[in-house]
Amino acid sequence: MIRVLLVDDQDLVRLGLRALLENEDGFEVVGEAADGLAAVDRAVETRPDVILMDIRMPGIDGLEATRRIVADANLSDTRVIVLTTFERDEYVFEALRVGASGFLLKDTPPAQLLDAIRTVHDGGALLGPSVTRTLIAEFVTSGRRTVTPHPQLDQLTARESEIVALVAEGLSNHEIAERLFLSPATARTHVSRAMIKLGARDRAQLVVFAYQSGLA
Repeated sequence: MIRVLLVDDQDLVRLGLRALLENEDGFEVVGEAADGLAAVDRAVETRPDVILMDIRMPGIDGLEATRRIVADANLSDTRVIVLTTFERDEYVFEALRVGASGFLLKDTPPAQLLDAIRTVHDGGALLGPSVTRTLIAEFVTSGRRTVTPHPQLDQLTARESEIVALVAEGLSNHEIAERLFLSPATARTHVSRAMIKLGARDRAQLVVFAYQSGLA
C-alpha cells in the first residue's frame, strides 16, 4: 500500500486526486493540505510514502515546503512529486534542486500519474517527458548556472560519468543501454553505483548533481 499526501490550494483538485487514488488498488490517501506550512505539518504527522505537491500556494510555496520536508531526517523515506500547471524550466530545476523526485503537469493522464507515484515510491525519478530532455540544455545556454563539481565526482569511472550525463538528458536505463550498447542490467548497475558514490538520494538528485558538476 502506497500512502499518499495531497497538497493543493484548490479543493476541487484535491477531491479529484483523492477520488482517483481511492478507486485504485494499492493506494491510500493519508491526508490533505491546502498550503505549504500545512503540508510540512501533515507530512511530519502522517509520514507518507509520496506527496503530490502543488507549487503556487498561500504561505510558503510548494518548493519551500518540499525543501523543508526533504531536510527532515524523520521523513527520509518520503518522496515528493511536484504536480503543477506551470511548465517553466526554472520551476523544474528548482523542484529537483530542493529535493523533489518528480515533476508532472496537472493535465497528466490519470494512468500516467498513478505510474509516476509507483515509480517514485520504488526509488525512481519522474519528470514529465515534455520538459525532461530540454531542461539541462536550457540552463546551459542561458548562462544562469555556476559549475561546482561534486566533491566525490572523481570517484566516478569514465563510464559512470558518461552514464550520469545521459541520466541528466532524461534517458531511462533501457535508453542508456541502447545508446551505449549495454544490457539494461549493466546500465542499471552503473546508475546505482554512481548514485551511491555521489550520495544521491534518488535519480532526480543525480540529475541535479550532473548539472551542477558540469557533466551535462
